[in-house]
Amino acid sequence: MVSLITPAKAQKRIAEQARARRLQMELTQEGLAERSGVALPTLRKFERTGTLSLESFLKLQMVLGGLEDILKATQIKEESFSSIDEVLESDSVPIRKRGKRK
Repeated sequence: MVSLITPAKAQKRIAEQARARRLQMELTQEGLAERSGVALPTLRKFERTGTLSLESFLKLQMVLGGLEDILKATQIKEESFSSIDEVLESDSVPIRKRGKRK
């Protein structure tokens, strides 16, 4: 799947959406920083540039109400089968614990 959005643009868009959600909840930057445990300068930088550690991002999303959606978005999709043969074949294929490409 080819994506037309760059990681930098995605970061900026995520920061804009988090800011919009904060404002929708009528929270100040100070209020969100205090509730989430993320330092105020870190929150300001995130809203301005989109740069933030994963831990801090998840703390913000916990307060903003998006943590469950992030977990759902990163969940591995369940296999769906269209025949009994596919079910039988899936049992014989071991689940990889390591990748084989560099």
